[in-house]
Amino acid sequence: MLNREEKLPGFKLTVIQYVIVAILLILVFGLWRLQVVGAENYHALAEANRIRKVPILAPRGKLFDREGRLLVDNYPSISCYLVREQGHDYMADLPMIARGLNMTVDQIVAILKKYQLAPKYQPLPLKQDITPDEHEFIEAHRDEFPELETVEEQRRLYPKDGFAAHLIGYVGEVSEDMLNDPKYAYYEPGDVVGRSGVEQSYDAMLRGQDGSQDVIVDSHGREVGKLGTEHAVPGKSLKLTIDIDIQRAAENALGDRNGAIIAMDPHSGEVLAMVSRPVFDPNAFAVRIGRDEWNKLVTDPEHPLLNKAIQAQLAPGSTFKIIMAAAGLEEGVAQDLKVHCSGGVSLFGTYQKCWVHGGHGEVNIDKGIYQSCDVFFYTLAAKLGIERIAKWAHAFGIGSKTGIDLPNEVSGTMPSAEWKMRLFHQKWYPGEVTSVGIGQGAVTATPVQMARALSGIASGGALKRPHVIFPDELPADYRKAMYDTFPGSGDKVVPIDPASWETITDAMAQVMQPGYGTDPSAHLEGIDFAGKTGSAQTMSNALAARLGHAHSVKDNAWFVGFAPRRNPDIVVCILFEAGEHGKLAGRLAARVIAAYVNKQRRLENNLIAKTPNKVDVGAIWDNPSQPKIFGGKQVVKPQGDQAEMWGGHFYLTMPPVKTSTLATAMVGGN
Repeated sequence: MLNREEKLPGFKLTVIQYVIVAILLILVFGLWRLQVVGAENYHALAEANRIRKVPILAPRGKLFDREGRLLVDNYPSISCYLVREQGHDYMADLPMIARGLNMTVDQIVAILKKYQLAPKYQPLPLKQDITPDEHEFIEAHRDEFPELETVEEQRRLYPKDGFAAHLIGYVGEVSEDMLNDPKYAYYEPGDVVGRSGVEQSYDAMLRGQDGSQDVIVDSHGREVGKLGTEHAVPGKSLKLTIDIDIQRAAENALGDRNGAIIAMDPHSGEVLAMVSRPVFDPNAFAVRIGRDEWNKLVTDPEHPLLNKAIQAQLAPGSTFKIIMAAAGLEEGVAQDLKVHCSGGVSLFGTYQKCWVHGGHGEVNIDKGIYQSCDVFFYTLAAKLGIERIAKWAHAFGIGSKTGIDLPNEVSGTMPSAEWKMRLFHQKWYPGEVTSVGIGQGAVTATPVQMARALSGIASGGALKRPHVIFPDELPADYRKAMYDTFPGSGDKVVPIDPASWETITDAMAQVMQPGYGTDPSAHLEGIDFAGKTGSAQTMSNALAARLGHAHSVKDNAWFVGFAPRRNPDIVVCILFEAGEHGKLAGRLAARVIAAYVNKQRRLENNLIAKTPNKVDVGAIWDNPSQPKIFGGKQVVKPQGDQAEMWGGHFYLTMPPVKTSTLATAMVGGN
């Protein structure tokens, strides 16, 4: 047998040679791509491995009252973050980290699970507002736990005891639902955001812009140096319209009673005070509120997180009679309407009782208001009908939001035939109108709506959009965006005949007069104070009897008052839940009105002392063209540059204006 050399076929050898060449070409191309084309990119990645961006959190803007007094401040705080891009097995360190931070391993694992979809480069908030001992633990174990990072930040410091809590609001960590909202597109997990009140409405202005610092770290994540810094831009501080003195008076007046108070300047819509009870402590949210504490707040049947000044939709009771009076007078029905109240009246086949069992006797529109006669307003409602009542109630903002610049305002309800058909697919029966006439039935309103509606009537039909931030604090585009965000009936004028205006406000001034009105205990000597009491059932007497609560269910007490009676400078609305009698709410309103008037008088006295060349010519002119005697000289109401006005009083520059000078326009109000 012959030995012969086995040879590969030539074509196979050629194929193998080409494969080897192709592999070599691919390797050469890869090296060229890494070392030449991608050199800059990989150099940057290498730099990133040794340079860490540490966030510098922007402090939120502070909040001040209308006189520049500090309401909401910030305090320095240190938080601990977990950095996950160190190539270090931080999971094995969790038991030791948990002990050092006074946490449990389960708590840390829950945080990691919450942020599991967050990018690896993003530090995770592990514990906020750490104690000095916890900070020392982190610093002492830098080498062992390079994944722990501390960040200095400013946290909110709110007034004590929940002062103005519902108006100011609180901040909290941005939620997952919020992160899915385009409105919060620029936020990241762990960011702090306004969650209610002014903090939420004006979050974009208060928040500021975070910065960062580039820190050099070694292969173990230890800091070895610092590079450049991008400084944070602090949030804008804002001046609120509230007056701390009036707010304090309102807080003290309501005390521990459940309900709400809102005080407002009807000339501008500026909110001077806003209180809601029960209250909560916003400082509990400044860090991260515990689950148990949060559950306690949200399950509390008294709803402490609810801002009742703008969210309590309740029957307004007899305060609604002022809107009824305006509708009756403007429709030409109430001027000559006289009824005999013997304690009740039969209308539409049903006997309706008055709140005074023995009746009020002969009642006209004036007595109907200051004695709050139900029979008069039952009769007026029957004559007007639901459509005319609804027309005027809607005109004064009942059933629609006011547009106040606070989140979650509700609209209330003003029933009508169309409303009942749309919601219940039922026709409106004439007999249903009588309960509407006294602010009961399906009528619901919020305190801010009633304050605005009644002050609008007292101002000759001029209604202003309530607001808690001065418009000139906001850029024009931001202001427009706020109006779009909080739609409502806004600024408007409802034409009212001057005779109607005078009739209503004069009658309201009698409400607090001893021997005349329903609330003489709220009388303020020397103050032109007008108002209207109201009490509203929380359930019908029949239902209460069926449920066995006939003697335990108390009516809500309402009161809306203002000073002076026409073109008022302040309006106050009180909701006293389960207060039973409107006169009890009236006493609370009187305390707020008195605090406001007394402060204005103190300011006037200071101004007079500083301006000896000015002569006080009074605040009230019953007739602008009627001359009055001042300093032995006959003068008329001044105008233009002949006078200055401070705190509601007019001051003439010496010497006084000539007696022949007549005022052609009102300066202020009568």
